[in-house]
Amino acid sequence: MEHVEKQPPYMIVFASLGVLTLIEVGVAFVGLPRAYTIVALILLAIWKALLVALYYMHLKFEPRALWLVVASPLPLAAILVMAVLAEGW
Repeated sequence: MEHVEKQPPYMIVFASLGVLTLIEVGVAFVGLPRAYTIVALILLAIWKALLVALYYMHLKFEPRALWLVVASPLPLAAILVMAVLAEGW
């Protein structure tokens, strides 16, 4: 039996990224309190970045060791984002 690799759902991911972008624009203009808007936009941006990393950078199909290399700077990025947010409030 021949092994057939399944093609990643690029168009579904692309459409999802478009919908998430529209949601981000909606959140920005809805008029929520500033803290809620910032948290919502950060969570949506993380979601979009995860989709891009998984499908367009093909991390979904890579070994776990590569995940560790990619994820290692994320705690530093989170600390830096929190420091910038703390300065603004």
